[in-house]
Order: sequence, then C-alpha cells, then structure tokens
Amino acid sequence: MVTAGSRLQDIWRHAVIQLLDDYTSVLRHQGLEAAQAMWADRPRQSGDRRVDAAFAALGEYLARRDGWHASPWVRDPALEAVPWWFVTAFRGLHPQALIESPLSFRKRGVFITNGALQRA
Repeated sequence: MVTAGSRLQDIWRHAVIQLLDDYTSVLRHQGLEAAQAMWADRPRQSGDRRVDAAFAALGEYLARRDGWHASPWVRDPALEAVPWWFVTAFRGLHPQALIESPLSFRKRGVFITNGALQRA
C-alpha cells in the first residue's frame, strides 16, 4: 500500500487494524501462545517509517495488554515515526491524541485517540 501511494489513514485501517483483528481472532480461537507467535518475527519494512513504527507500537501494546513478552524487534529504537504520525486527519483531535495515545505508540511518534484500537 505504501508503494502504491495509499493514504496513511487507509494504511492504518487496512493494515494496522486488520492485523489487530487477525491477532484478536487468533487469540480467541487458538490461544495466547499462537497470538503471541504472530509477533515473533519482524515484518518486512513497509517503505514508510511511520507505518513500521505503528506495527512495533501495536506489538508492544498487545504484549503489555495481554501479558506476554514482546519480541525484541518491537523495542528497536529505529522504529520511530518520522515525521510524527497523527493517525486522525482531523487536526482538532491532535491534542487529544497526544494525551490519549498509549505509551507504546506515543514514544514512537504515532498518536491515536482512545477509540483508534477499539473494535466492534
């Protein structure tokens, strides 16, 4: 999607959130060990540091939330969004995202609001 020039908001929705949905499904149906295994290997670089930082942030966030040890690759300090990425396109929500972003996202320069990771 990066190579095709997709908008970052579309990449968030179709790649990051899809990965979250896949993780949630594996966790529910196959258990914690299988879900954790999804994060064992570092994914190929996407071509955009913001997207790569978001994947690392999500991996660390899920590990912390669900009580498993994150793979070392998610702690790579090079996985930082440059420039910072405010996932919402609504500039009025950027201050809210600065406050509400989970630590794993905030420290990588990826800013989301509380609802960004909530699924129906």
